[in-house]
Parts: sequence; C-alpha cells; structure tokens
Amino acid sequence: MKWVKFRIKTITDAEDIIISSLYDIGLEGAQIEDKVPLTALEKEQMFVDILPEGPEDDGVAYLSFFVEKKEDGSLEVLGETLDQASLLDAVKRELDGIRQFMDIGEGTVTVDETEDIDWINNWKQYFHQFYIDDILVIPSWEDVKPQDSHRLVLHIDPGTAFGTGMHETTQLCIRQLRKYITPQTSLLDVGTGSGILAILSLMLGAKHALGTDLDPCAVDAVAANCRDNGIAPEDFELLIGNIITDREIRDQVGYGCYDIVAANILAEVLVPLTPVIVEHLKPGGIYITSGIIDDREQMVREAVTAAGLTILEVTYQGEWVSVTCQKPRQEHS
Repeated sequence: MKWVKFRIKTITDAEDIIISSLYDIGLEGAQIEDKVPLTALEKEQMFVDILPEGPEDDGVAYLSFFVEKKEDGSLEVLGETLDQASLLDAVKRELDGIRQFMDIGEGTVTVDETEDIDWINNWKQYFHQFYIDDILVIPSWEDVKPQDSHRLVLHIDPGTAFGTGMHETTQLCIRQLRKYITPQTSLLDVGTGSGILAILSLMLGAKHALGTDLDPCAVDAVAANCRDNGIAPEDFELLIGNIITDREIRDQVGYGCYDIVAANILAEVLVPLTPVIVEHLKPGGIYITSGIIDDREQMVREAVTAAGLTILEVTYQGEWVSVTCQKPRQEHS
C-alpha cells in the first residue's frame, strides 16, 4: 500500500491541540518530531538504549499524519472518500481555526507520498543477527548459518518498544552475568523489557528468573521470546509495576532471595533503585548495573557505596559504564 504524509511545521506548545483537532477530522497516529527533553517519568519508563542528554530544545515541532492512498488515487478518512487537495484544505482550515486563539508557529503543511511501507514491521530492516562475544543474537526472521551451529543462540524479537541486545549497556550486563551465574542462581531483572538478560541467564544455567517492568507491553514481548528460546513459563516470572515506589510489587518480588540483581537502567533511576535492591539481595548477592553514561559513573558509585554495597568491578564499552557490586555476607553489628 501507499501512503500520503501530511507534515505540519509548528511549535511544541501547539502539538497537543493540533493532534486533537486533526483527530476530529480523521487523521490519527501522529508522528512527533521535536527536541523537548525527556521528563523524569519518561526517563524512568525508557530503561534501555537511550542517551540521557539530547539536543537543545528550539521550540520547533513537526507533526506527520499518514493516510492510505487507494489505487485510484483517492484517500479514505472517517469512511468518506476524498481527494488529496480536499483533505489538505480541511487540514489548513483546522490550523487556521486554531491560529485564531493561540500561536502555532509557521503552521505550514507539506504533502509527500511514501513508498509501499509496512509501518508495523518496517523496523525489522534495521535489526539483523549479531554477536556478543561467542553468543549469536538472532531475530525470528533470520536463519542460523551452518558455521554458527556450535554457538549459544539467543532468539530475540524485541518488538517496537524494547531493545535488541545490540546496545553497549546490554552487552556490558551480559558479560558480567556470565561471570556470576551458577546452577543455583535466582535472578531479578529490573526493567526487563524484552527479557534479554533474564532469558540468557536461564540459558546460561540460572535456576529461576523474575523480571519487573513498567510497560505492560513487556508481557507479550517476554512471552514470545521465552517461547522462541524454549524457556518454561514457570522459570521466568514477570511483574508489571514500579519496584521503587510500589510496596505491593516489592512484596511480590520477595526479600533477601536473589543471588543476582541486574538493572540496565539510566543512572538517574539507579540512584533511588539501589537502596531498594539491597533488601531483595541475599547476603553476598551480586548487583549488576548498566545504562550509565560515562559522566554519571561517579553518581552510581556513590549510590551503591551509600547503600552499603562493595564495588567489585567497573567495566566500560564506548561511552557506557557497568558497575558490579556485592552485598555484605553478614550484616554489621
């Protein structure tokens, strides 16, 4: 199928009202491009594969709306068949109406026709099999090559919302996990996303894994990736909720019962998370953190030390840092 894209240049303060107004005339699913910094909540919810700093906000925003183009060149919106010019006129009328009571910046509209695109699956063209040391990470739509048949193979379909394992922060975690996993390991994976760390830990011999995540989409992603890798449902449990602030989630996770806790999360989240995690670790348990941009390393070092943990190792890849710590084997009297 082909699509017509209506792209509006506006300002960030007008994004919501324009999206709402154009939704009323049948344009849905806006693609937003701006430089507004992430809020604290957004950073907390986006656990992996993002940079904590972005470009300076210049107040400019672009909103793109996509409408399917039929073979005869017509467009269908709210069950009504329109031509491109008529829909463009409708968009401009809505913008002119909004402009009467608020600033929308330029408010200009450009129209382009896209190629034939499957919007849901288009991201797959950017994710191909790759290696983390001797581990092959491969999506379901690719085959294992004969020369890789001897490798440990992790099948991952991240979906559109989670990381693939390609990012340096995930790889740092994986390398540390391999050092400490035993057949008796009970693992807690905070911010599990697509379940990469927990699933691989089970494949490496861990006894049980529990993941927590804020995003309900993790349920389907984890279930699919467990199936693809032969992980039994009872071996990997998943809880949706905030382990930092939700006492019920913490009670369900359990206290003093994990040999390893992995947290591939931004440093700003690791700081409040760390004193909470101490309560869930067994005495002598290992805490593996990642997602730390290099200029936040000291922040995390101070947080784990303040929580009574001993730093065992700090590892680096690119501009990212992983800090591995240990809970004391005995409480100080």
